[in-house]
Amino acid sequence: MKSLVFDAGPVISLTMNNLLWLLGPLKERFGGDFLISEAVRAELVDRPLGIKRFEFEALQVQEEIGCGVLKVVGGSGIDRLTEELLGLSNSIFAAKENNVSVVHRGEMSTLAIALLNQSSAAVIDERTTRELVEKPQHIAKHMQSHLHTKVSIDYSALAKLRQKISGLKVIRSVELAAVAYEMGLLDKYIDRCRKPSPELREQLLDSVLWGVKLDGCAVSEKEIRQLKRAVGH
Repeated sequence: MKSLVFDAGPVISLTMNNLLWLLGPLKERFGGDFLISEAVRAELVDRPLGIKRFEFEALQVQEEIGCGVLKVVGGSGIDRLTEELLGLSNSIFAAKENNVSVVHRGEMSTLAIALLNQSSAAVIDERTTRELVEKPQHIAKHMQSHLHTKVSIDYSALAKLRQKISGLKVIRSVELAAVAYEMGLLDKYIDRCRKPSPELREQLLDSVLWGVKLDGCAVSEKEIRQLKRAVGH
């Protein structure tokens, strides 16, 4: 069974934009499972349920889990690979002779499930985790600018990590939003009272893409323009 594996970030981005309901029709269109790890479930539901500010968002995610839209998976194999990926990732970069932790357990458990299930993609909004998969050298450059000190790279650990995650595809909530727009799932926001113009449709797409960007999805303005062109705007 094919699958997508979600980190917490994309689910939060969709929830904060009142778009969590998109997961159901997107899953149906995809024709596979939408998976999350136990660590991600804890980040999305267990901990926020104890915080008044985030309690309602946690209940919405819990409903998606209860309805089977999001499936929580775990096991010793996932735990072992998560620890291995976590250890490798957080030993790659060092500043002033100290390792710099760049990822968390939830993110690495997402990669572990995607790898073990040979998933179609991992859905991750956070830039650092995606760049570990796609462009790890960018992380060192960014950290040097932020920390104002030289950041070294353990190329042996990096090579081992790259070998582990080779071939893994990563997508973001912004791509899911663009697919939902192409499917017509967002039309209800603009066509209730009148036939929407091309300008209004473009505004709808722009607002959704910027909404998930501003709520945590690491996507540049250039990438948003490229996505808009890709769907005809």
